[in-house]
Amino acid sequence: MSMFDLSGKVAIVTGGNRGIGFAIARGLALSGAQVVISNRHEAEGNKAVDALKKEGLKAIAIPVDISKVSSIAALIAKVVKDCGRLDIMVNNAAVMIRKPAEEFTEEDWNTIVDTNLKGTYFCSKFAALEMMKQKKGKIINISSVLSQMGQTKRSIYAITKAGVSHMTRVLGMEWIKYGINVNAIGPGVTITEINREFFKNNPDDFNKIMSGVPAGRPASPEDYVGAAVFLASDASDYMVGQTLIIDGGMTIP
Repeated sequence: MSMFDLSGKVAIVTGGNRGIGFAIARGLALSGAQVVISNRHEAEGNKAVDALKKEGLKAIAIPVDISKVSSIAALIAKVVKDCGRLDIMVNNAAVMIRKPAEEFTEEDWNTIVDTNLKGTYFCSKFAALEMMKQKKGKIINISSVLSQMGQTKRSIYAITKAGVSHMTRVLGMEWIKYGINVNAIGPGVTITEINREFFKNNPDDFNKIMSGVPAGRPASPEDYVGAAVFLASDASDYMVGQTLIIDGGMTIP
C-alpha cells in the first residue's frame, strides 16, 4: 500500500549496526528510505551499510556517541547537509548492565542513563528541530517491555525504559502541532548478538523469563520491523505518544 511507502524519506537509526537496530534499518530501506546507520564504532557501521548495499538498498554510515550532546548535534547537522532532510529518527541505541540492584555503582548509573535516557532525549530534540522546518516527521523510540513491568538484575535499565515511554508521551503531546509524531516500540525478550551469549551462560534467567511468555518463544529482531515501518509511515499520522508493546504476551495480566 502506498501509505507505507517511504521512498524519498531519510531515516537515522542509532545503534543500527546490529540486532533490532539493523533489522529496523533494513526494513525502512526495503520500504524505500535512505538509511543512516549511526553507532559509536565507524567500522561496524560501515559493515552494516555494506550488507544493505549488497541488497541494492540506500544506506550510509555516520558515527555518533549519543551519550554526548555535541556528537548528536553534529550527527543531525551532517545528515541534513549530506542528505538534504531528515524525516525519520529511530532512537534504538541503548546500554544494558545486569546486576542485583544493591551492586550498581554511580558509574553504572551514569553509563546507562546517559545513553538510554539523555541520549534518546537529545536525539529527539535535534531531530525535531529539523522536522519542524518541514512540518512533518516521525520519531520512533525503542523502549522495552520493562517500561511496563519489573525484572530482576535490570533495575536501572528498566527505570530508563520507563522514562523513554513517558518521554514519548510528553514529546508526542508537544510536537504533534508541528506535524511530528513521536511513538515508541516496547520489545519483549529478544535474541540478539549482544544477549545471546548471556542467555547461554545464564539458562535459569532465560527460562524464568520465558515461563511468562505465552507465545512460547523469544522474539527475533525482525519481529519489530512491521511496527517500525508503520510508525515511520503516513499510516501512523494519527498515533501520538504511544508505546507499542510487542512481547509475545508477557504483559498480559
